Amino acid sequence: MDKKVATISGGAKNIGKGIALKLLSENWRVAIIDIDKNGLQNLEGSEDILKFCGDVSSEKDVKEFFEKIKEKFGRLDLIVNNAAIGGFKNFLDLSVSEWKKVIDVNLTGYFLMSRFGVPLILENPGKGTIVNIASTRSIMSEPGNEAYSASKSGILGLTHALANSLGPNIRVNAISPGWILHENETISEEEHKQHPVGRAGKISDIAELVLFLSDENKSGFITGANIVIDGGMTRKMIYI
Repeated sequence: MDKKVATISGGAKNIGKGIALKLLSENWRVAIIDIDKNGLQNLEGSEDILKFCGDVSSEKDVKEFFEKIKEKFGRLDLIVNNAAIGGFKNFLDLSVSEWKKVIDVNLTGYFLMSRFGVPLILENPGKGTIVNIASTRSIMSEPGNEAYSASKSGILGLTHALANSLGPNIRVNAISPGWILHENETISEEEHKQHPVGRAGKISDIAELVLFLSDENKSGFITGANIVIDGGMTRKMIYI
């Protein structure tokens, strides 16, 4: 019970997995919900990890997930909302059902994770943090990402609303990543150098920021914020 506990949605691969592994290395206990059964199975198991195959857009699945967290760990300190789907498609070809699916997973999923996780934080230890993974596509865009961008913009609104509703016991912040290289992804030197910092992002860049935002001593005066971590790309003028 003395170890801090985090829950991560979409934690079976890429950014979510990187966050989970970072927290585990810092002596946290971690509960992961992901619809990717194979990805969950490939994660090394230990007494400090709980793996749950479920859909974050399902109220039933999310409720059951948090019941298992309470049963296994007895507390919750950090919720990392990360699970998302893309749904990139020509706008005139985008169906209502496809639109709703993206919103259900990317936005309603964050609501459900927060709604069922917050009572456990308030119960024990009584104070904690929520970190919502948004995207730079919440503040800039390109053709064909209407559903995704709308969902990510909604996350920013949800973030500052929750910060006001849940403070001072729970701080709520968003992270908006730019181009973050996935596991085993490689890009050209030219693609790296288009970033003002000279490289694309790494999963560890996001994981380190999550760890910072979870630390009351280091980030206790930060809530309701959206932190853009994109190597400067949203501050770069590009003309053709």
